[in-house]
Amino acid sequence: MGTVMFYHLTRSTPADTLAVNAPRALGQGWRVMVRGTDREALDRLDAALWLKGGDGSFLPHGLEGGPQDADQPVLLGLGQAVNGARVLALVDGAEATDAEIVAMERVWILFDGSDQARLQAARQQWRAVTAAGHAAQYWSEDSGRWEKKSDSPARPS
Repeated sequence: MGTVMFYHLTRSTPADTLAVNAPRALGQGWRVMVRGTDREALDRLDAALWLKGGDGSFLPHGLEGGPQDADQPVLLGLGQAVNGARVLALVDGAEATDAEIVAMERVWILFDGSDQARLQAARQQWRAVTAAGHAAQYWSEDSGRWEKKSDSPARPS
């Protein structure tokens, strides 16, 4: 059972955060599924991730719906993790089932702290995740760098 990590974005964009975290996951040998709720927003995220490689780093990724979906190290989409992902990144209010959380090494929930609806949804997700006994961490970048503000260990259900 993995850890659900909540990222309260106040300075970074989802693309910024994924450009840092996804290579770390890939370095662990874990593929990543980025699940959103809006195809146009995922198209924008895809374009932003291509631009993040300007310093010589390249984040191999693709949008779902192509012939290589199952082979993508990082797959962006609306559906299931068909690429053998061990990390599920949730953006734009996307959600994961209990079974998905259990199956993953990590679940990243990225939410915009300036969007009150997203903030409230993240609080509800935190309550649901911890009530289900999953390990959870809350990360904030208010100070200008990521800091773990809360840690809830896994509990037997």
